[in-house]
Amino acid sequence: MSYIAQTLAESSEITGKGFGAIGYGLAAIGPGIGVGIVAGKAIEGIARQPELAGQIRTTMFLGIALSEALALIGIVTGFIF
Repeated sequence: MSYIAQTLAESSEITGKGFGAIGYGLAAIGPGIGVGIVAGKAIEGIARQPELAGQIRTTMFLGIALSEALALIGIVTGFIF
């Protein structure tokens, strides 16, 4: 048996390793989209009303922080399960 065929035969076994990384990757999709939407809408708001840039920026950072909290929860559950 060739080395490549032997390596493929050994690596074709299904194990539980790596499922946490896949789960975290899926869990990071939502917050990534959320941060993009929050930042985009904040830029639109600042462009429409530049005098409110400080308030919009503060609200944007709060929205980003809440979205990133979901990503952190996703990585913790990946380690737990």
